[in-house]
Amino acid sequence: MNRVKDMLRAGETAIGTTASLESEVRFLAGSGFDFLLFDTQHSPIEIKQLGPVVAAMRRREAIPVIRVGDNRPDQICYALDAGAKGLVVPMVNTPEQAEKMVSWCKYPFEGERSSAGMRGEWGEFENYRDYMDAFNEQLLILPMIETVEALEAVDDIAAVSGVDVLLIGPSDLSINLDVPLDYRNPKYLAALEKIGTACRNANIAGGMFFVPPGIEPGELVELGFRFFTLPWGEWAKTGIQAGLADLR
Repeated sequence: MNRVKDMLRAGETAIGTTASLESEVRFLAGSGFDFLLFDTQHSPIEIKQLGPVVAAMRRREAIPVIRVGDNRPDQICYALDAGAKGLVVPMVNTPEQAEKMVSWCKYPFEGERSSAGMRGEWGEFENYRDYMDAFNEQLLILPMIETVEALEAVDDIAAVSGVDVLLIGPSDLSINLDVPLDYRNPKYLAALEKIGTACRNANIAGGMFFVPPGIEPGELVELGFRFFTLPWGEWAKTGIQAGLADLR
């Protein structure tokens, strides 16, 4: 039902890319990526516009992940009703905020999400209770770590039941550490190591919204990061050029 969650539980690395309303989502969702991430925080996309786009991903291997603009029950509800199998909330700074996020994501009695009816992308179930239990178990929950406050509380945030990935906002974290976009700064690298250690201790994954310039994905994997969003344009260009070269 949620291959990315299963991958992370097995210790594997999940690699996805970002997408928008204009993206060729059917192509991207079947091209080998594990997930497509739709951002409604730093884009003009409204969450409710994503329903048809997410529906186009059905029966393809990549899962839809949606980043909402704020840790609010209405925004989380809209994203899940649109069909998200992964939910990203920015600027989660305390374990209490992470607990609220988890509660707003899950159906009773693990949370307080309002009923939205049974959705086919989660499978077939004999009754509604089984469906809600499966949803609660399979939804991927990703609070973002982007501030000094969050860094100081990272062990407690990672330990919140229901959290699957601590997702770093690389640029915001560097700005709040007072080393803006200096991704090789020792202060920044120490923060990554601290977050990676917290994730390993809590048996969850670390993630990066994007891989910062100057840092190799292999470095991040060694620190405990196993969820990455990577650009796909250059890869597609290389593939097209290679295909054309074979014909010429």
